[in-house]
Parts: sequence; structure tokens; C-alpha cells
Amino acid sequence: MEPDSLCTISYVFALIISLLVIRVTYVLYWTGRPFKRAPTTSLRTMIVLGSGGHTAEMLSIVNVLQKDKYAPRSYVAALTDNMSLQKAQVYEESLLNSENNVEKKGGAQFMQIYRSREVGQSYITSIGTTIVAIIHAMWIVLKLRPQVILCNGPGTCIPLCACAYLLKLVGWRWSTIIYIESIARVKKLSLSGFLLYKLPLADQFFVQWPLLQQKFPRSQYAGRVM
Repeated sequence: MEPDSLCTISYVFALIISLLVIRVTYVLYWTGRPFKRAPTTSLRTMIVLGSGGHTAEMLSIVNVLQKDKYAPRSYVAALTDNMSLQKAQVYEESLLNSENNVEKKGGAQFMQIYRSREVGQSYITSIGTTIVAIIHAMWIVLKLRPQVILCNGPGTCIPLCACAYLLKLVGWRWSTIIYIESIARVKKLSLSGFLLYKLPLADQFFVQWPLLQQKFPRSQYAGRVM
């Protein structure tokens, strides 16, 4: 290969690396800072639900949101979770039937996502299901184009948040990730919370116990949401 060609390739490679470093620095700088929007603009909101108490907690959080500001809302739950989306549908129907409800923006969407790993599944076979889950998560994020992602602990939130963050890094779409740790976590974070905190992927990270806030100083104490 000619020296000029090698020089050109090196220059292009260095330029790409430099642009990537600048973009990553920009994203890291703005992660966690208040997002800007016009006062009258609503925000497309993705709400990640989970089995057990996760959905009850999340619906309590959604209940106190300004419905006209966080709309339209999209609810996502695991493919094997048969109850969470039903509860969300009942909640959204109650809003539509409420006499005081004035928010009618597009209605809510309800979607299911493949799990990375089922309970009891071997780690070997979970490699394939994790790849499928990541691809499916990227498709969901691209389809819904959320401006805000709300999650509180189910494992299904990890591929969704990771895909949203990846799109943020490449400049495709900016999603603000808000994580509220489950009230059941008193002394240590859940695995989902630990990953989102340490990487860090979440723009806003809330805990419901003062002890957790002391252990993880970048988190914010939110009090009880239930």
C-alpha cells in the first residue's frame, strides 16, 4: 500500500476516533442535566413494567405525573408477563373515562419484549435469548422514539435503556432515562439499578430509602412512592 494511502487512512481513523470521543464527552456531560423543551410540548414517554410489585409501584408513579406533559405513553412488559399490561390498560381506560380527564393525546400503546433470561434458564442458552432481546429492544426504541423512559427495576429495562443510550451516543435520538429503585431495596440496589448506576446510563436515579442514598451519592432520595 502506498504511503499516501496509509496516511489518508490514518487521518480518517484519527478523525473518526476524535469525533467519537467528542460525542461521548458531550453525552456524559449532559446526562443527568435537566432536559429542555418548549413549555407546551408533551414528551413521548416509555414506561417499563415488571412482574411482582414493580408494576404496582410504577403505576403509583405514573398516577402523579402530569398526564398532558408525559404523553403519549407507551407501556412495555416482558413477553411472559401476562398481568402487567392488563393493569396498565385498566389504568389508562380509567383516565379516559374520568370526567376530569382532559388529556386525549393519541392514547396509550402497550407492547411486549423478549426477556434476556428466564428464571431458571441456563447461562449458555441465555446468550442467544439475550441477543434476541437486544435486537427486539432496539426495534421497540426505534419504533416508539421515547423522549423519556421510566423504569424501576425489572430486568427488561436494561436492554431498552442500553439501546436508548446507544442511540443517544450516535446522535440519533435523545432519551432521558429516569430510574426509581424499588421500595423493596433497602440496603443494596437491585442488579438493574446497580448496572444503570455504575455505567452510568440513567439521567435521574432515585431511591426510596435514605441509607441507599448515603451508599450511592449520585442517587436522589425520593421518599416513598407507594
